[in-house]
Amino acid sequence: MSTPTPATATPSLRLLFPALMLAMLLAALDQTIVSTALPTIVGELGGFDQLSWVVTSYLLTSTVVVPLYGKFGDLYGRKVVLQVAIGIFLAGSMLCGMAQDMTQLILMRALQGLGGGGLLVVTMAAIGDVIPPAERGRYQGLFVGTYGLATVVGPLLGGFLVDHLSWRWIFYVNLPLGVVSLLVIATAFHPHVRHVKHRIDYWGAGWLTLALSCLILFTTEGGTVLPWSSPQLWFILGFAVVGAVGFVYEESVAEEPIIPLGLFRHRTFLLSCLIGLFVGAALFGSTTFLPLYLQVVKGVSPTGAGLQLLPLMGGVLVSSMVSGRVISRIGRYRMFPIVGTFIATIALLLLGTLRDDTPLAVIYAYAALLGLGLGMVMQVLILATQNSVDMRLLGVATSGVTLFRSIGGSLGVSVFGAIFSDGLASRLGGAATQGPHGMGPDALNKLPPAQHTAYVHAFGSSLHTVYHVAAAVIAIAFVLAWGMRDVPLRSAKG
Repeated sequence: MSTPTPATATPSLRLLFPALMLAMLLAALDQTIVSTALPTIVGELGGFDQLSWVVTSYLLTSTVVVPLYGKFGDLYGRKVVLQVAIGIFLAGSMLCGMAQDMTQLILMRALQGLGGGGLLVVTMAAIGDVIPPAERGRYQGLFVGTYGLATVVGPLLGGFLVDHLSWRWIFYVNLPLGVVSLLVIATAFHPHVRHVKHRIDYWGAGWLTLALSCLILFTTEGGTVLPWSSPQLWFILGFAVVGAVGFVYEESVAEEPIIPLGLFRHRTFLLSCLIGLFVGAALFGSTTFLPLYLQVVKGVSPTGAGLQLLPLMGGVLVSSMVSGRVISRIGRYRMFPIVGTFIATIALLLLGTLRDDTPLAVIYAYAALLGLGLGMVMQVLILATQNSVDMRLLGVATSGVTLFRSIGGSLGVSVFGAIFSDGLASRLGGAATQGPHGMGPDALNKLPPAQHTAYVHAFGSSLHTVYHVAAAVIAIAFVLAWGMRDVPLRSAKG
């Protein structure tokens, strides 16, 4: 049977790929869609001290289950695993919308993340079941563009739904879209499935969960909830180290490890994981703080801030789709992560030069440049890994790269948030407890003119440090990208 190409795709493939992209869109949206709704949620449910956990609980569970889903996909088949992930995600979405207090919402967000993590990794791995690497680049360009679209559109859509309906609709909107995706996948996705005996490495999953949970707790609460000198904080870090050591040991003795340690001896896999870690940190760190800058320094509304991120989204979409087509045509991909990380480094350095009076057009140009750079990198990491590993390891290798990008994103947001908060507190003489999480734009506008000007200036100056650190992080990825090697793209699915 010949492999379908975009020009000769079968009707089932024309249905399947939009459904897969919709599934990824839903999972990626829920990483950011809550941000603009948080003040409204707290106003109704209370629990201001638990505010950050509404976001962190989803990121945490969606990150730690990534390698499990990769393994389940290899053992049970990606179709059934993807259907289960969608079902869990939709159940979590419905229960989030029904939450009556903050504790319920946090727990249901964690449940939602258990499904969302599967959507992100299994949809990418599913491409390898139906499309050969030589044709895969153009398809993955669409998937990466979808992910970038969700990252930017999330806050905009969340603000719109809160303004016109209710914060509960940021969860309810997933239900009809998810059901459509589920039905199409059930009828149009026909991967090759092999029934094999399997042993799931639950001990490895447990150690990994402990390590990542404690590491994210450490970076999220350090310097904010708990001072850096707190014994409890360093006790949490100690548990993260114990979890990491336990995970490495378990993977070395497990019969079917979640991530075989031998994969890290594979040059392309190791570099893709490391580059993905730094790119994920820079991506989420930068896109989290740019809307805050636009709202606080430029005085735009939450919905307006989302609209003004369109240049960043456009850059990601254009470069990911164009690079995907070029890779499929020339069969080489090494130059794209090199050029992309270089462009992203320059863009972040330029964002670090923003002043209070910088015209919006200049900000748009810098954001578009950042999007162009990031769009050249993310899809190539998946493509290079899938092209170079054995087909039996396709799922775990894909999930490994996705896991490291997710870890980078989670750590990037928390670490950059700590850097920003510390910088703002020092510039305001320790009075930053009413900062971006405690003082909304409305409250900020009620300050006396002198205090307002001082706060806005301190806010903008603190972001300079964030973007300079982000530039240094992505520069490390640029150095690592030079170690990538072009491997001829396979022309068949096997």
